[in-house]
Amino acid sequence: MRIAHRLIGECIHPVYAMNDEQPVSVTIARGRGSCSQRMAVLEAVARARGIATRVRGRMIDGAFWYPRFPCLCAVVPTDVVLAWPEFWIDEGWVPVSELYDGLCLVSGFSNRRTETLFDAVARTAVDWDGTSSPSCDLSAHVRADLGYFDSRDELFRLYGQTLCQAARLVADPVLSRRSA
Repeated sequence: MRIAHRLIGECIHPVYAMNDEQPVSVTIARGRGSCSQRMAVLEAVARARGIATRVRGRMIDGAFWYPRFPCLCAVVPTDVVLAWPEFWIDEGWVPVSELYDGLCLVSGFSNRRTETLFDAVARTAVDWDGTSSPSCDLSAHVRADLGYFDSRDELFRLYGQTLCQAARLVADPVLSRRSA
């Protein structure tokens, strides 16, 4: 899974795409995708290799993204649905943030520069629960734990995507070409 994660990071350019339900085949064909879209590619690779996947849904405070979009804070949604993948490895569920054996670096993740959450998990333990990594504890940004889902599609079917379809139709063609 680490090799797949590294290759996806090298081959699929990070952008600010808005469509969390974009098919993996489209992301691969375009060679670019949002953090969520690149996570979906990683899940697809795992399933193709016979590794079961699921996602844990979380509702994240939109303010978490303010440092990344300082001039657009007024249009950042109040709540953002996040699908955090987990993989069935060695008879247990392993969150994507623990694929690299829970590395903990003092710097954590600030969401201020070009690094995305997809990239950050390779160098630090991204902790949404506030239990495993004081250096990267993002639990204060979690508004609600939405539970576990067999697929990201199931999560988005139940809770919807962060932006409504009309907003995605307007924003995605522009943002999906803008580098993260």
